Amino acid sequence: MSSEARDRGSDRDDDPPKTRIAVYAGSFDPVTKGHEDVMRRSLEFVDRLVVAVAINSTKQPLFDVEERMALIRDTAPGESRIEVRSFTGLLVDFASDVGARLIIRGLRAVSDFEYEFQMALMNRHLSGRLETVFMSPSLDTTYISSSIVREVARFGGNLSGLVHPRVAEALRAKFGTG
Repeated sequence: MSSEARDRGSDRDDDPPKTRIAVYAGSFDPVTKGHEDVMRRSLEFVDRLVVAVAINSTKQPLFDVEERMALIRDTAPGESRIEVRSFTGLLVDFASDVGARLIIRGLRAVSDFEYEFQMALMNRHLSGRLETVFMSPSLDTTYISSSIVREVARFGGNLSGLVHPRVAEALRAKFGTG
């Protein structure tokens, strides 16, 4: 094999393709139908998706990290290509630890773009090997956010179409509205 071929990887057809791993990070407090949509569609272009639940000591989440991870698993039963993990610290370090080359970010509205773009540029600055992929939600989930879902749940509103039935059950239990 030439040194050029060795530098860029083998040219042989019988070498296994590299696994395309992406990280989809967020607080997921709670996981919504919008999150589910992005996870499902991400699997169309990655081999493995690591859903990374952020532990942020400055926020007071409704669900603790273990509850959030369990609810995410409940929304994707039997999907072996989705792994749910928690993390603290820099997302680029977590992505490196799991071997990811892509960060998946959902954009619901133009208002999300400025912040997400700034974060993508910072992540690229910190790790030049990571790319950020922005995904728009499906039309029927564009308006859904975790904060709005929590508000609807707090006042006993209808959660169907917003979250998985297991998540709705957990929200009603938290707020005593079920």
